[in-house]
Amino acid sequence: MTVRVQAGRFDTGAEIESLVAGKPQIGGVASFTGYVRDFSEASGVVAMTLEHYPGMTERMLEQIEAEARERWKLEDSLIIHRFGRMTVGEPIVLVVTASSHRQAAFDSCAFLMDWLKTKAPFCKREELADGS
Repeated sequence: MTVRVQAGRFDTGAEIESLVAGKPQIGGVASFTGYVRDFSEASGVVAMTLEHYPGMTERMLEQIEAEARERWKLEDSLIIHRFGRMTVGEPIVLVVTASSHRQAAFDSCAFLMDWLKTKAPFCKREELADGS
């Protein structure tokens, strides 16, 4: 079970391959990769900056990951969440859950992403094409 909060990009495929390597008991993997997108009412988002509180953020993500492990039988899981400035189209978050059965992987991945989307302790600021 791994949580990483980092500024640098990640390689989704490499992360999943690393997670499942040497674990023949894994029968299903569910993953979600979120990307920076133009989502503003005003339109024209070119970048987003995410800030967090080091230490506190990781602890909160570890707690929600532990809750997922209590609810579902997982063989492994991974949460990577980026911070700093990212442009439209860059990956921002990766959640991977692995289980011996697909349903636990699906359900736990959705649970973790829902929590990250609504309660993760990040502050975000949009940068628009007009410089505002």
